[in-house]
Amino acid sequence: MAGDRLFAPHGANSGAGGMMAVGRLGRQRGVGMLAGLLWLAGCGQAQYPATPVLRMGLAQPVLDLDPRRGGDAASARVARLLYSRLIDLDATYQPRPAAADWQQLDTLHYRLTLRQPVPRFGDGSRLVAADVVATYRAVLDPAAASPLRAELGPLASVHATADGQIDFTLSQPDALFPGRLTLGILPARCAGSVSATPPCHYDGSGPFALETLTADRVRLRRRSDDLGLEFQVVPDPTVRVLKLLRGELDLLQNDLPPELLRELGRRPGVQVVRAAGSSYHYLGFNLADPVTGDLRVRQAVAHAIDREALVRYLLAGAAVPAGSVLPPGHYAAARLLPYEYDPALARRLLAEAGLNSPRLVYKTSTDPVRIRIATALQAQLAAAGIRVQVQSHEWGSFFGDVRAGRFQLYSLAWVGIRQPDALRHIFHSGSLPPGGANRGRFANPAVDALLDAAARTSGERQAALYRQAQITVHEALPYVPLWYEDNVYVARAGVRGYMLRPDGAYDALEFTEPPHARDSD
Repeated sequence: MAGDRLFAPHGANSGAGGMMAVGRLGRQRGVGMLAGLLWLAGCGQAQYPATPVLRMGLAQPVLDLDPRRGGDAASARVARLLYSRLIDLDATYQPRPAAADWQQLDTLHYRLTLRQPVPRFGDGSRLVAADVVATYRAVLDPAAASPLRAELGPLASVHATADGQIDFTLSQPDALFPGRLTLGILPARCAGSVSATPPCHYDGSGPFALETLTADRVRLRRRSDDLGLEFQVVPDPTVRVLKLLRGELDLLQNDLPPELLRELGRRPGVQVVRAAGSSYHYLGFNLADPVTGDLRVRQAVAHAIDREALVRYLLAGAAVPAGSVLPPGHYAAARLLPYEYDPALARRLLAEAGLNSPRLVYKTSTDPVRIRIATALQAQLAAAGIRVQVQSHEWGSFFGDVRAGRFQLYSLAWVGIRQPDALRHIFHSGSLPPGGANRGRFANPAVDALLDAAARTSGERQAALYRQAQITVHEALPYVPLWYEDNVYVARAGVRGYMLRPDGAYDALEFTEPPHARDSD
């Protein structure tokens, strides 16, 4: 979650037209060169594998498929294909049965019953209550320091009461609890030790089985028909597209610059499909830092960013300016007024803070799209008197720095946020890493009180508390909201059955057919 094009924000005064003209000239030359490369790639013979396989290109590596630890978006999306879940969430963010049905015995007790037929693990054994208990207890164990612990809310204990029955006991009432039971289930023989080594803790009972996992390639096998599914890590977007056109990849999703998508949309034999997305892109601050810990500095940064220009010129309009972590249309999302683009106000705020042209370090990944965004933000902030040094690191190092708090500024995206208490996981002072995702060390008693109160109630009162928490967070500004980016996939003409989800999940791969399957009809 991120080359370059000269960028000038709309609304700039003298020189803006000239800068945009130069930018257009650079884009025209770049697109011309790109078109030539794509034409040459298209001249090659399409490459089909000897055995049935669907190949998808990824911009980022898959770092950890262990469902007890969670992690980056690429890992989470692939992991969903490997493991069964007790409960899932539907398109309206409401819980629905997956591998189990549930009933509420009283305010503190829930009983889950595994549905028939129960899924089977890779060794043929059935998923049983002991597997569920071992997986959830591993996350509850303080010694494991799982970052997913906070997502289980007030869950206190888990016990198997009968074959296929599991009781969950809470420390306090929690109206959202069924929707928390989305953890991928491991076999008990693997779940008990977080230090278990592969392939044990990658043995799931989902629609796919893991065959190989390396730094640049993940190979799965679809259980229903033995189709191979291969994820290839190709950080450079142009190289990913060239591989698709040469038949070395079949499917790409997101992380492609607008000029590539426009060029691909004009090519025969290539599908380009867009849909609204819920991934929330933001600029994060380290509040423990003496400079970015000053609210006036954070406000100056927010007023120095022209989000509409970024969406228009950098993303070709394929995004919607964001206000909150909760996605558009969520029942608990607050309507928030954006920070107005006002470089003059940004300068006044810096003067009030006693800072003259402060220097900030902004960390991002080596993904070219993210570097382009960082460069555009660097230019906008410079116009308001804020000097920014952009540091790009390979994904593992970058994400490790973010989790460890080694940053002043960084940009990332939250994907798949559905439950409103994700706000607690991200912004509560008790959710510092590794037990939570409050990476900027944000501590606000008013926000804590609102999130604590929301956890003790339900219905519209709960939704109202979450909305007020979002308003207070927005005023305290640990994040500058940027946008919700559209999802897009690019596929070769023979790919059938793939569908985009708002959260960007790859679930539709369970039913997707590779190009050669159509050719043999």
